Amino acid sequence: MTFAAIVVAAGSGSRAGGDKQWRLLGGRPVVRWSVEALLKAGAEEVVVVVAVDGVERAAQALDGLANWRAVAGGAERGDSVRAGLDALIGAPDRPVLVHDAARPLLSAEVIGRLLEALPGADGAIAALPVSDTLKRGGERIENTVDRSGLWRAQTPQAFRADRLRAAYGVWPEGAPPTDDAAVVEHDGGVVRLVQGDPRLMKLTYPEDFAMAEALIARQTRPLQTRVGQGFDAHRWGPGDSVWLCGVEIAHDQTLIGHSDADAGLHALTDAVLGAMGDGDIGDHFPPTDPKWKGAASDQFLIHAVERLTARGGRLVNVDVTLICERPKVKPHREAMRERLAEILNLPLDAVSVKATTMEKMGFTGREEGLAASAIATIELPA
Repeated sequence: MTFAAIVVAAGSGSRAGGDKQWRLLGGRPVVRWSVEALLKAGAEEVVVVVAVDGVERAAQALDGLANWRAVAGGAERGDSVRAGLDALIGAPDRPVLVHDAARPLLSAEVIGRLLEALPGADGAIAALPVSDTLKRGGERIENTVDRSGLWRAQTPQAFRADRLRAAYGVWPEGAPPTDDAAVVEHDGGVVRLVQGDPRLMKLTYPEDFAMAEALIARQTRPLQTRVGQGFDAHRWGPGDSVWLCGVEIAHDQTLIGHSDADAGLHALTDAVLGAMGDGDIGDHFPPTDPKWKGAASDQFLIHAVERLTARGGRLVNVDVTLICERPKVKPHREAMRERLAEILNLPLDAVSVKATTMEKMGFTGREEGLAASAIATIELPA
C-alpha cells in the first residue's frame, strides 16, 4: 500500500535540554531516524514540519535523503499537523502516517501493522497496554484507577489524508488535541488499535537519550556472549529464619553477615559483575560501610543488572546452586525462581535454582555454614 508521512519536529524539546530533534542519537540526528525508517518502509513523500527557523537545520540533518521536504509548523502540535497535511501533494484519500520525531526507533513492523489495520476504519494507532498500577491524586492517593482496557498511545498514527483534514476542520479552536486520533474520534471516526513497540519510546527527558543509546547499541553493535561465575559462603548463627535467593525461610538458625547474608543473591551479583569485568560485590558495597548493615541483598543484584543495562547489555540466563545440609531447598525452589525472575526481569525458564549437600563433608556438611555458587550469561556490545 502506498502512503505518505508527516514527521512533526517543530517542538522546542525543553524538558530534554532543548532542540532534541537535532541532537545526535547513535551518530545520527534524532529526526533522521524517523524519516529514514518511513522512506525505507515505502513512503512516497515525507513532510517534515519544523519551527520557522528550522528549515536549514532539517536540510543539514537529512542531507542525502530523497522524497522529503520541510515546511514551517505552528505554535501547537495540531497547527503543525495541519501544515503538514496542506503540504502533501498526492491523492487526497491516500493513507498518511503522522509521527513524532521524538520517537526515533520506528520499525517497519509497526508501520506495516498500521497500514494493514486502516482499511475499513477511519484511523489506526500504535499503542501498548498499560501495565503499571495507576493512581489518581495529588499529595495523597485519592483512588486506584482500573487499568483494564487502558492503552498508551504511540505514534505513528495512520489515517486517510482527507479524513484527517475533515476532522481537523471541525476541531474546536483553542483546544489543542493530545494526539491526532482524538481529532478523528471527536468527529465520530472509528480508530483501531494495533500493537505498538516498547522501543518506540518518546525522548522527553535527558535520561531517555541514555536509554535509547543503549537500545541502539544492542541493535547495531556486534554482541559478545560472556559468562560470569560467583561464589559466596556464610556461617550459621542464632536466629529463626534465613534469606536465600530473595525468599525468607523459617529455620532454627540464620546466616551471619553484614547485610542480610543472602548467599544466593551475593553469588549471583558477583556472577553478573564478573561477566562484565566490573569488580565484585565488595567493591560496590563494602562490608566496612555501615550503610549496608542488614541491607536487603536484592538491591545489590539490581545494581549489577542496572550497570549491565547502562552498557547496552542484557542478562540471558542465571543458574544458582545452594550448598547446604539444611534447610531443605526443594520446597522453596519455585518461590526462589519466581523471585529471581522478578528481580532480573527474566522469563522463568531462564532462571535455575538447584541445591546439593556435601554428604556431611566439609564446613557445610558439618552444618557450620552455607555456600552458594552462581553462573550468569550475558550479552554485551563488543
